Amino acid sequence: MNDDDLPPLIETPLGRYRHYKGGDYEVLGTVRHSETLEPMTLYRALYGQRGLWVRPAAMFNSCVEIDGASRLRFEKLDQGD
Repeated sequence: MNDDDLPPLIETPLGRYRHYKGGDYEVLGTVRHSETLEPMTLYRALYGQRGLWVRPAAMFNSCVEIDGASRLRFEKLDQGD
């Protein structure tokens, strides 16, 4: 398989995000799962040990229902935040 055979990535824009449960994160890029080729968002916690995490890009960019209202799982923060 070469790059021309790969499905398109769901790109998550780089920058700072806030999780709906709290906590800020920095998106470092969009990567691909080596076995499934699924697009994954690579991000770093901006608190504690500042660990690196990956999550399916579709899930990272999805909405969750909180008290009957739909909201983004991760909300992109403005540059000034």
